[in-house]
Amino acid sequence: MKNPQKKEALAEASTPKSELADYSANPRIGLSVPGDCSGQRVDQILARLLAQHSRSRLQSWIREGRVTVGGMRVVEPRQKLWAGEIVEVAEAPDERAESSAPEDIPLQVVYEDECLIVLDKPVGLVVHPGNGNWSGTLLNGLLHHAPQLDKVPRAGIVHRLDKDTSGLMVVAKTLEAQTDLVRQLQARSVKRCYQALVRGIVERAGSVDAPIGRHPTLRTSMAVVRSGKPARTHYRVLEQFLACTLVECALETGRTHQIRVHMTSIGHPLVGDPTYGGGASRVPRAAEFPRQALHACRLSLRHPGTGKAMLWRSTLPDDMAILIENLRLEAVAARAGEGGDDEELEDDWDDDGDGPQVIVIGGDNEDDSDDEDLGEQ
Repeated sequence: MKNPQKKEALAEASTPKSELADYSANPRIGLSVPGDCSGQRVDQILARLLAQHSRSRLQSWIREGRVTVGGMRVVEPRQKLWAGEIVEVAEAPDERAESSAPEDIPLQVVYEDECLIVLDKPVGLVVHPGNGNWSGTLLNGLLHHAPQLDKVPRAGIVHRLDKDTSGLMVVAKTLEAQTDLVRQLQARSVKRCYQALVRGIVERAGSVDAPIGRHPTLRTSMAVVRSGKPARTHYRVLEQFLACTLVECALETGRTHQIRVHMTSIGHPLVGDPTYGGGASRVPRAAEFPRQALHACRLSLRHPGTGKAMLWRSTLPDDMAILIENLRLEAVAARAGEGGDDEELEDDWDDDGDGPQVIVIGGDNEDDSDDEDLGEQ
């Protein structure tokens, strides 16, 4: 007969003491393993019984010693459980969200309901508190706008934009919505499209399929490296200027700085990019653009509550719009001097009005054809 005390001692001996803290003061959830789950992994069973939490979150709780089976701590997510066993889970608070204070920061909310907030992030706003930015972030503003977000990890944030990248973001207002959105992101059914102004003339649409990881020597930067994670970016040409091209990019993956790294890797760094492009990212014969010219212009997903397909669009921010208009006028003047036809340079791609708008697509199978052309994320 197996000795349960020995089994528990071995589990604790293999786990760092820092992960075996006393969680008795935390709220505990008691569960019984259903018959049809018998023989499955503990993380699989918990993912089914606690669907409001993501599987990765549950796995981290298991490794932290927050899960017990029959009073014994479980530290291995692959451990199998059997019908009728009693499982207890000590939920972990999100410490960073708890330590963040609500701040009255203006947010440009373009859509909100009981599940979601979709907003248009301005340039200069940091998304999440971190080293050197412990206040004044989007998370602080969200906690002021919707105080109930203090009960959702990371205040409902499921993806990020860089400080100097503008555009559309989605935030979950409930644990269930957050878990659903994370799963959509993992399944690449959330589609995010970006407009980017890049150096050089891009002749035609294409794709970049190259792994991205930490730069081997510049640890705060990313790079195309053989040992990196798979990454794929699709791009198409929207408008060509004298020495720059406006492109639209869509991602099949969501690696850090993916568009910036991939476009640089094919010889077209983003205008204004302070990190990538080897110093060649400024616009020729123009004032230096103070940030990477990148804007999240389109966002589509399945609503976590209704399952309905939804799409939002956002027009370019003023600084990018002015820069592009100046480049357009410069191109018109140059072509006129060469005897070109000014009519060819007229452009009507930006037809969304003066600000972001929401379009709700009816039916379960409808989608935006432009998104399909650019690939899923």
